[in-house]
Amino acid sequence: MTKTAEAAKATENKKAAATSNANAKKATTTNKGNALNELLRGLPQVDEVMKHQNIETLKHALAHDFLRTAVRDVLDDIRQTILAGVDEDYKIPTTEEIAHKSCVHALQLIKPSLRHVVNASGVIIHTNLGRSTLCKEAIEAVNDVTKGYSTLEYSTKTMSRGSRHDHIEQLICTLTGAEAAIAVNNNAAAVMMVLNEFAKGYEAIVSRGELVEIGGSFRVPDIMAMSNAKMVEVGTTNKTHVEDYERNINENTAMLLKVHPSNYRMEGFVEDVSIKDLQKIATAENARRKKEGVKNKVIVYEDQGSGVLIEDEFFKKNGEHTITDALKLGVDIVSFSGDKLLGGPQAGIIVGRKEFIDRLKKNPLARALRLDKMTLAALEATLRTYLNEEEARVKIPTLRMLTEDAAVTKKRADKLKKTFEKEVSSDDVTFKVISEISRAGGGSLPMCDIPTYCVCATFNKGTAEEADRYLIQECEPPIIARLTKDCVYFDARTLDEDDLPLLAKGVQSYISQVK
Repeated sequence: MTKTAEAAKATENKKAAATSNANAKKATTTNKGNALNELLRGLPQVDEVMKHQNIETLKHALAHDFLRTAVRDVLDDIRQTILAGVDEDYKIPTTEEIAHKSCVHALQLIKPSLRHVVNASGVIIHTNLGRSTLCKEAIEAVNDVTKGYSTLEYSTKTMSRGSRHDHIEQLICTLTGAEAAIAVNNNAAAVMMVLNEFAKGYEAIVSRGELVEIGGSFRVPDIMAMSNAKMVEVGTTNKTHVEDYERNINENTAMLLKVHPSNYRMEGFVEDVSIKDLQKIATAENARRKKEGVKNKVIVYEDQGSGVLIEDEFFKKNGEHTITDALKLGVDIVSFSGDKLLGGPQAGIIVGRKEFIDRLKKNPLARALRLDKMTLAALEATLRTYLNEEEARVKIPTLRMLTEDAAVTKKRADKLKKTFEKEVSSDDVTFKVISEISRAGGGSLPMCDIPTYCVCATFNKGTAEEADRYLIQECEPPIIARLTKDCVYFDARTLDEDDLPLLAKGVQSYISQVK
């Protein structure tokens, strides 16, 4: 055979082998497809599952259509599992198993989606868990106004219509030294309303180093765009100087905006312009405008973010100044959150000069973004607690957790360890108290390591990962801890005394169902 013939023969053999392999793969795919279709055909119909005794027992409590939806959801999940690929020895669930899963699913669907959890994570202002927890006085105030009618916009003094601003304005002014105040539903809303009122169609100058992104991917530039204010960036990411602002002021400038870096810190070769210096720039510009007969003023506005009301070394060393400090430095308007370092309900609080706050009260957004009666009740009660600073440090949970001495936290951790050991066998779980770090969370105090103590649970029966899942998904209330290095950490700093038995019960419940 010639070399040419040999080459042709080899090519023909390769083609034949490729065809054979392709046919084999096709046959395999066809067989798999047939097997999957066979499994899918083996699933019971919805009506068949609906007739099962387990479903029948729930029909007196749950609507027929609701149960039917639960059955469909379970069957759809099984179908998706099969279509994703299963082992050859996979067996489809029986009708009884499907009915049981459907009942469990239906009962889970009727549980409230928004409910109480135990926070053992050590993150104090936990955004995913509702940020600050309310003090007892705030909870009582909310309960009081929800049980019937309230004085939301009625004055018993004048026996006529009142303003919802009155419930909190005087309190805020007393605590901060501001001339006037207003509150809306969160600080992002406060920023948008201030920009809309004072810089709409005009320029607001802001340092590039302060163009922050807050929670949920909301960014300062986006909020400025929504308010129809034109953003003018000055300086660089790490350094901004007085002359950067001075060079960019013109007849269209309406605001010098300072954004406090509550959720980040820059260190090293950095420099920014203080509120005091910004006020000097604005004062000089306003004097020039007055001389020329221009009415529009340049205002200095600080988005303070977290919001601190009391003087405390803990806040000072972590770069947080009080609202009073900002006002004393000459800022015209300050806005801050109600549910961060303040420790109250979600709100955006705006304080400053009366002439400016009065304008905000007349802005249409003030109605669109106003607080409801429950939030106002909680905020008023929280602010009243601040009238006595020493009481506030004890009564307001966020303040207590942030500033509590680590020695006190250790005592709570020791007590938790003993509570665990009373309920759970040491053969199943080993508990020990360890030193750890808590976090402020909620975009506050980003560089702050808060010394704490945790109870570290090492699982001899079951696994830490499964225990963590069980505590979150199966316990009532759910328990949110920290899964670290094949252990579950329960941080005592974010726990109340009433939480301790719930944790022990949760862990024991997990152990009891481990096979």
